[in-house]
Amino acid sequence: MTGGPEAASLAAAGPNRLARMAERVLVTGGAGFIGSHTCVELLAAGWDVTVIDDLSNSSPEALRRVEELAGRSLRFVEGDVLDEAALERAFGDGGCAAVIHFAAKKAVGESCVDPLGYYRTNVAGTISLLRAMRRHDVRRLVFSSSATVYGDPGPGACPLAESAPLRPSNPYGQTKLCVERMLRDLAASEEDWRILSLRYFNPAGAHPSGRIGEDPRGLPENLLPGAMQAAVGRLPELRVFGTDYPTRDGTAIRDYLHVVDVATGHLRALDRLPAVNGCSEYNLGTGRGVTVFEVLEAVKRASGREIPAVLEGRRQGDATEVWADPSLAGRDLDWTAERGLDDICADAWRWQKANPEGYGS
Repeated sequence: MTGGPEAASLAAAGPNRLARMAERVLVTGGAGFIGSHTCVELLAAGWDVTVIDDLSNSSPEALRRVEELAGRSLRFVEGDVLDEAALERAFGDGGCAAVIHFAAKKAVGESCVDPLGYYRTNVAGTISLLRAMRRHDVRRLVFSSSATVYGDPGPGACPLAESAPLRPSNPYGQTKLCVERMLRDLAASEEDWRILSLRYFNPAGAHPSGRIGEDPRGLPENLLPGAMQAAVGRLPELRVFGTDYPTRDGTAIRDYLHVVDVATGHLRALDRLPAVNGCSEYNLGTGRGVTVFEVLEAVKRASGREIPAVLEGRRQGDATEVWADPSLAGRDLDWTAERGLDDICADAWRWQKANPEGYGS
């Protein structure tokens, strides 16, 4: 990819372009973990794709590999959604049918240290994007939300439906809930907006090819990339926080969802948008909770390696268990998770083994 604020297409388009769609979708944060996997699925489904990403937590190599996997090109604009000029370049001369909005800061711990930075990027950045959408008369949006909006649901509350209480326990979750409420207010005030917010539980894994995957900068905050880096020797050990929870093995329970299933969820949401009236929220999860130790056993099966782990006390704010009721997405979006924990770990290991230093390998 060439440098500069706006790069040309990364590769020639494939000869068998699908004719299902003649429309273009703008993907903010499309070079990131979930964004890049979603771009593969969008291109394969026949959408024209424009990505805007400031590359602050992603790599242009991810987009090059997206095109390699899809056999089609995309258009890339380097820039921040807070930058009005960059957004104007991204929207271009028209023809954009919808936006998928991933661009956000997403580390819970960092959000507690830098809440203003999180509100600026996640909330003000969304406002900037929505104003640009309005200028270009684009009013269909799929928003990347998070299960962090539920906070700690307490004992016996899972599986969590969309109607569960919303009580995020950290600034990151607060920003996601703030945007969700803002989107509802916008849709109520202007009836032509069609918006779906997708609350993911724990996206993990990698593309089955091993060509794209999760490449966090610095120390991973999430369990699975940390376990994979420990397995490949990039980290000396994995820190496990909390072994005295009231669960089947003492460790916290989460709902791990394959990133390709997350990506296909966005396609289903995009297809659903024309029939949406206003704004709605959907859970994306498997409906099954697994413990930290169960994840580590699955990593061991996938990698054939022991995971060096250091057991520590609970982290403040960590919930005992959080897992989804995804039945509403099954009913309305015709979406269900197709891959399980062993698939997640097998694909994540294929990515990590082939790319021990991530995209810098």
